[in-house]
Order: sequence, then structure tokens, then C-alpha cells
Amino acid sequence: MNLDELMMSDSGSDEDIAALTAEDRGSTESVRKGCDPLVSTQRSKLQQRRAKLNQQINRELRLRSGAENLYRASSNQKVKETVALELSFVNSNLQLLKEELEELNSSMNIYQTESETVNVPMIPLGLKETKETDMTVPLQDFISEHYSEDASLYLTEIQVFMELRQAMRTPSRNEAGQELLMEYYNQLYFLDQRFFSPHRSLGIHFHWYDSLTGVPSVQRALAFEKGSVLFNIGALYTQIGARQDRSTLTGVQNAIDAFQRAAGAFLYLQENFSHAPSLDMSGPALSMLVRLMVAQVQECVCEKVILMQDNNLNVLLQAAQEAARVSDVYSLVLQAMSVPLLKDYVPFSWISMVQVKTHHFRALAHYYTAVALCDCSGMLDEDDDEGGEIKALIQIHTRRPDKLNLQDTEDKRRLGKAHLRKAIIRHEEALRLHGVCKMLRKMDILQEVLSHAHTRSLEKYSDIDQEDDFCEVAEAPEIQSHTQQKPDIKTPDFSAVRVTDIFHRLGPLSLFSARNRWVRRHACLVRGEAGLGLTLRGDSPVLVAGVLPGGCAAEAGLREGDYIVAVNGADCRWAEHAEVVHALKSCTERGLELDVITLQSHEVEKRNVLSPTGERECQSGSERKAGREYERGSSSIWNWSWRSGGSKRLANTFSLSFGNLREGEPMF
Repeated sequence: MNLDELMMSDSGSDEDIAALTAEDRGSTESVRKGCDPLVSTQRSKLQQRRAKLNQQINRELRLRSGAENLYRASSNQKVKETVALELSFVNSNLQLLKEELEELNSSMNIYQTESETVNVPMIPLGLKETKETDMTVPLQDFISEHYSEDASLYLTEIQVFMELRQAMRTPSRNEAGQELLMEYYNQLYFLDQRFFSPHRSLGIHFHWYDSLTGVPSVQRALAFEKGSVLFNIGALYTQIGARQDRSTLTGVQNAIDAFQRAAGAFLYLQENFSHAPSLDMSGPALSMLVRLMVAQVQECVCEKVILMQDNNLNVLLQAAQEAARVSDVYSLVLQAMSVPLLKDYVPFSWISMVQVKTHHFRALAHYYTAVALCDCSGMLDEDDDEGGEIKALIQIHTRRPDKLNLQDTEDKRRLGKAHLRKAIIRHEEALRLHGVCKMLRKMDILQEVLSHAHTRSLEKYSDIDQEDDFCEVAEAPEIQSHTQQKPDIKTPDFSAVRVTDIFHRLGPLSLFSARNRWVRRHACLVRGEAGLGLTLRGDSPVLVAGVLPGGCAAEAGLREGDYIVAVNGADCRWAEHAEVVHALKSCTERGLELDVITLQSHEVEKRNVLSPTGERECQSGSERKAGREYERGSSSIWNWSWRSGGSKRLANTFSLSFGNLREGEPMF
């Protein structure tokens, strides 16, 4: 399938598909769904083709690795010649596959707005692809061995989690898709706490493909899964930003917000994730992506100023400075793309697009300055005077124009003409760079934008040019870049999406986690004349805070620090304090059957720590039973991979308190 086949008309938008899946699943299911991968939209076709290419590249890499090993190990010359020939074929296939993948990654048209308005296309990112992972057996084994539970009772929870991961692979290109990725990322916090023990490995391998080259990476660390999901959160925001209709102020503002959030996701990933296994998540690549997103934000800000243009001098000068600012930030992006690690990694179409935009917006800066000089003399706001006009025209330049008196109309015309000459030169360079890149030549919208801007500058130059103008050609200084709206990088707000721990039936996370070890015991408690002889505190689960020496509880084997998890076979891990007290008071002469656990530690740690929201936990048992919902705050990344700073390393886990301790309540 070639790219032209992928560019066929859509059979449905992402929003339509998301709406259909929402109706299909009903209102009772809490786990969100992704797009139907069988529905052939332009973007889904592109993602499917990219996934196939990733698999083919992976297969060719394995063949090459095996052939290289055979070549080194063999001493037979004939075998070496045969292997060398095979290697040449494999390398040729790899090159063709990578070129095809680069062409797909350069398919910016698919992600652009469907509006008829002509805008300069933005640069979106495709999502990282991942293989389907079956976690059933590893999670069941861990539940059986660590939690001593019947793993078959948790098949539903395991299936729900795997369905969530499957849906996460095909998020819709809207806010619902972002919420889906956020929900899965938040669930990974609970999965980490429940199943990823520092003492053993689950044996689950996470396969992800590089978003640009398709090179596969495999790791058992959950941090790799989290980092890849964060990358896709940023990538999806780039697609949302690229599809906005920037011919309206609302569309421009939505695009600004999306690109700022994309920059925040990549910056968050760069600052908190180290030792990336794939190049797209390396420090230089993420730094380049942050700069690219900031540049696209600045481009949208410039477009917003141009939309409000009313041939007012101040507005024209502001548009010129905003365009110069866009050109400057794209120059920084080009520098970031040219570092040794990335110069052969970044798609050539991206580099060409950045170069085109650098020249295009520099040309616009000169054009708007020329219009301000030639057409807006005396067109000031009521509060301004002529001196303010001259000052504004001087300050917009990086240096004062030589041998020109800007109070003179003819000198203004000459300077405007000089700016138009520079604008035309820049437009022609942008068109030349556009023609060099095969992928950009296929973008009719870009060709139309560049040609229109070039023609407009030529017509303006022709209008002010005079046949009898024999004056010395003026030299136009560069435009001083400035912006009225600096980009505001927005880090991901994980607390915006509330999630319920899928495996909450295993018990409160403060005790029943992969990092805790405990011993479960069975005790028969019979009420004596002096009562049961124990004191309880807290809830979810209830803690045995004290045991009367020689009492019934002591004789039954209960000890201070035990947690009551079942009474007469009824699970009470999530029970409130009053519920357990009521159950114990109903003790008959036959006694009570208790299941208790004892943490394997020197003493019971009474923790009052922060929940994933970053707020002090204060939950009643009824709140826990109502849903055990926890909000995830920005601190949620602490549980995976931090760079070490100095001699101290930040804590890598959270612990949730077992409940609010109350005054001891003696039982009689």
C-alpha cells in the first residue's frame, strides 16, 4: 500500500468512532475504549501501515543480526561469501523499509485540518506502536504466590486491565483519547504497587517501536511502559493541535493550548525519564521536540495577531515582530535537529519544513514592516503622536536605518522597498527549499501558501516601484523579534482523570502491595467472662492495637499489630471500624473464626503519608467502599524513574495509610 492509497477519503472521523464505541459499550462500563482499529479512517490506515512496517523492520533486523553472527563465527570462505550476499539483500530491504516509514512519518496532510482555509501545515507526531501483551499468567501467578488468593477469582480484573491497554493503543484524536491515555497511565501506578516487587520479576516484556524509525525496544521495566504512554500523550496533543481550524481565533487558541500541552508532556518526560532505550525518548530528541512544539505555539500566536490585523500601524509592526520571533525559534529548532545524534534520525521532510518556515516567517516580518512604512503613515491610535510613530518605526529594527530620515515620506518608501526586496529573496528561498523535498512537494496547501505570499510581496514591490527612481538603494536592517504572548508550557495534569484501582479487591494498598510481606493466620476467638480481651483501632483494615495478657484474644494467638481481614469467612479488608466491632460483639458461645495477617517487619509502621493526589489522605470506610477512587497528581511520576541528584535519590514509591487511627476501643 502506497501513501496515495492512504490518502483516500475518510469513512468516519475519530469523534464519530468514539461516539459509536461509547454507545456500544453502554453506560455501566467504566473503562474507556479506543477507536475501532477495523474502521478505515485516514489516520487508522496510516497507523496500521506503520505497525506493519515496524514488524517488517524488526524481522529484517533479526535476520541481519543472525547473518552477522554467522559471518563472524564461520571460517568457511564459501559460507562467508553467501552470508555477505545475504547481508547485502537484508541491508537493501532495511533501507527501503526505513524510507517507506520515513515517508509515512512525513505524512503531515493526514493530520491537518479539513477546513478549506489555507494555513501553513503544522508538524505532528505519529504515536509509538506497541505489541499486544498477555499479562494473564504472570498476574495470576503473582496473586497466587504473593497474595495467597485464588487467582481465578481475579480473571475479570485482569481482563479489564488488558482491554484498557488494548484500547490505549488506538486513542481517538480528541479529548476522549487523551483521557484514555491518562487513565491507563494512572492505572499503571496501581499496577506497579500491586504487582511489581523489588524482590522478583513478573516476566512481562513491554514491546514498543520507535515513533520515527520503527526500531523495536523491549524492556521488563514498567518505567518503559509509563514513558512510552507519556510520549504518546504528547504525540496525540500534536495531532490535536495540527487539526485545528486556525482561520478563527477559537481554533488558533485551541491549537496553542494543544501544542503547549504537547511541549509539557515531552519536557516532563525529558526531566524525569533517563536511560531511554529508544532514540525518540532520548534527551536530545525530547529537547528538540519541546523546541518544535514551542515554535509551533509561537507560529499560532503570530497567526492570531495577523487575524486581528486592521492596517493599523501598531498592529502591523506587532505582526512583523511576531513573525520575526517565529523565524528565530524555528532557527533554534533547526540547530536542535542538527546535533550529531539527530541529524541522520530526524526525517528530511521535518528539517525541510523547519527551514521553509524559518525563511517564510522572516519574509513576512519584512513584508509587514514594508506595509507599515508605505501605507500607514499617520494611521496611529488617537493617543499616539507623530513622534511615537517615528520611534516605533526605528525600534522595530535591530539597528537604526542608515542615511534615512523616517519623517520623510520618500525615505519611508525607499526603506519599505528595501524590506520588500529582502522579503522576496526569503520567499524565493522558501520556495526553493520546498521544491527540494519530495514530501513537501506533495503538500499542495504549503505550495499555495508560499506562492501566495511571494506573489503578494512582488505585487507590493511593483506598486511602490517608480521608473524614475535613481536614488541609492537603501539597506534594510533586520527586524527585532518580540512576542506579546510567550509560550506557557503545561505539564500533564494527571489529577484531571479520576481512576478506580482495578485490583482494589486485593485489599487496601497500604498493606496489600507487592512491597509488603505478611503472614496470614487463622484464629478461633471465644468470648470469656472478661470479654474478648483486645483493643481495635482504625479501619480498612482494622488493627489489633492491644491484647490483654491472659485474655481470650491472647489465648487464640492474636498479637498486637495484627490486622483483621475476615470474620467468620466474611471479608473485611475494606470494612469500617464500626462494622468489625459489631461483628465481634455478636460473638456467641461457639466463638468467632478470624483471619488475621501480620506484617513481616520489626514493628508495625503507623504511616500517615501522602496519597497520589499529593494531599493528606482522610477517608472514611464508607468512602473506601463507595469506590476506592484516588486522584493522581503531578507527583505520580515519582514511582518510576528519577534522575539522581547529589547524594540523595528521591523516593520511588508511595504508601497509602491504612486508615485514620482512632482512640482505642476496648472490647468486653
